Amino acid sequence: MNNKLQEAVDYVKTFKFWKELVIMTLGMMVTAAAVYYFLVPSKLIIGTISGLSIVLNQLMGNVLSLGTLIMIINIILLILAFILIDREFGFKTVYTALILGPLTDFWNMVFPWQNIANDNIVTGTPSVMGDPWLDLCCFVLLLSAAQALMFSINASTGGLDILAKIVNKYLHFDIGASVSVAGAVICCTAFFINDFRMVVIGLIGTWINGLVVDYFTATLNNHKRLCIVSKDYERIRKYIIEELHRGCTLYEVTGGYSGEKSIELEVLLNKDEFSKILGWMKDEKIEAFSTAGNVSEVYGFWSSGRKHKARKEIVDKR
Repeated sequence: MNNKLQEAVDYVKTFKFWKELVIMTLGMMVTAAAVYYFLVPSKLIIGTISGLSIVLNQLMGNVLSLGTLIMIINIILLILAFILIDREFGFKTVYTALILGPLTDFWNMVFPWQNIANDNIVTGTPSVMGDPWLDLCCFVLLLSAAQALMFSINASTGGLDILAKIVNKYLHFDIGASVSVAGAVICCTAFFINDFRMVVIGLIGTWINGLVVDYFTATLNNHKRLCIVSKDYERIRKYIIEELHRGCTLYEVTGGYSGEKSIELEVLLNKDEFSKILGWMKDEKIEAFSTAGNVSEVYGFWSSGRKHKARKEIVDKR
């Protein structure tokens, strides 16, 4: 226990911890703004815990603030998660799930949506953009960007993700279907406060949100697979390992036209590293045949260049 406590204390002292804490906080501030300014005024219900909270808030006659309801529901879901799914959720999920409610109330105190939508309120359309479809587009873009940013550091907004994992475990749906089922159920609760048209808009918004999250996630996580055939493969290999601090794979290949045997070098790089190696090869006048392709998801042993550098230093010491 003492070792685990010490590890936790050491982790809190790292730059990575504070960087991810700032990213999570900013991501949740954007999420809270999207909920408060684009869902609350028009009562547009998307398949999220925030949408369910808006429904309950209206049914309860605004007895509790929206932020308070969001926080209560997230607390309940976190407790259920620890009971039903065991300790699968760490600090990141707990932190993001619990600050969404207070941040929603924060936007209400700092700059109420009524200050933006005065003209629309007078015309009988309580909406920041004046049209539920425009509200939907703004909400989905902001929420999807925030979700993709947090997915990139292995965090999430909590809420629906927790509910989806519970559905996944006990109803044996895959996680994508679990998110869709949980979101659709929440959307249907909007029948208590909205007409059929608004419920349909909410269902469409839930579907579009999933598509846009996939797009943003693929963009943020985009890497390059670079394949190089060159007689100077040994120089290239050393540059990748010693300068970029990446691993690489070497294959023996045979030219289909010439029949000559050669070595093909394959490496996975981020965008900056990809630009560096191309610039270096150009400066060094290395003759090579190179191809590159995009890779949106990486699994297994692949991490930041800093970690590879640390591993290399350990190997050198040994």
